[in-house]
Amino acid sequence: MADLKLAIIGCGNPNRSDDGVGATVINVLRQTDLPDYVTLYDAGTDGMGVMYAAKGSSHLIVIDARAPEGKPGAIYEVPGEILAAPKEQSMNLHDFRWDHALYAGRKIYGDEFPEFVKVFLIEAQALELNIGLTEKVAHAATEVIQQVHSLACSPNLDWSSE
Repeated sequence: MADLKLAIIGCGNPNRSDDGVGATVINVLRQTDLPDYVTLYDAGTDGMGVMYAAKGSSHLIVIDARAPEGKPGAIYEVPGEILAAPKEQSMNLHDFRWDHALYAGRKIYGDEFPEFVKVFLIEAQALELNIGLTEKVAHAATEVIQQVHSLACSPNLDWSSE
């Protein structure tokens, strides 16, 4: 366990209702007892920040909202390698998201980037300017908090068989 280092990163904009679910999860997890090998980050909408925060970790969990598609509060747990995507060429780093960070981090940092990555996406109901989560997304966030906490406290973080 000496090389075990888990980064848990919440993404999104808390000023846009359910898009703030990643920050909400991180804020609640900060109030819990987590092992010393766990580090929590609220990356907001900074994809580059995700890449830098993940560097040096063996494991990574990302939590974010998913665009509304008719199932608000639905939880999707996806292996990171499925969602990692190269960023299209542009001069604008504001469009560099966490999925780009997963791809670029692996390319840039190689073995210094987490080998094991899980992503929890919670389908949003509302993304307009507003503070606070909708009821269904808040309920889903509670479930994700429990799942992430359980993963973080597991004595065996071997995700290779999943």
